[in-house]
Amino acid sequence: MRYILIFWALPLGLFWGWYFLSYNDMHFGYLFLSRAVHDLAFDLYGQMLGIDPEIIPGLVAKACVVDTGLIFAIYGFRRRRALIGGVRGLRARYFGARSLPSA
Repeated sequence: MRYILIFWALPLGLFWGWYFLSYNDMHFGYLFLSRAVHDLAFDLYGQMLGIDPEIIPGLVAKACVVDTGLIFAIYGFRRRRALIGGVRGLRARYFGARSLPSA
């Protein structure tokens, strides 16, 4: 699971890091961080997909949210026993031990 989290977080961090640096033209002397390359990349993707390049970042953001939800759902399912035990411990700590009413 550790590798899935690494291979999920690393590309997202690289993409969004590049996106915001190039969007704000903070290129630090590197051509690939310039606004010209940013516009060229999204124009190219827009032409390939046949859509307006302005909506591509929103589509990518939605895909990232869905992927993140899927990754955390899988992680939560795999660790459900530990998570349930943690929730029970917190509930007992903050709400006290509740006894079941006798019938």
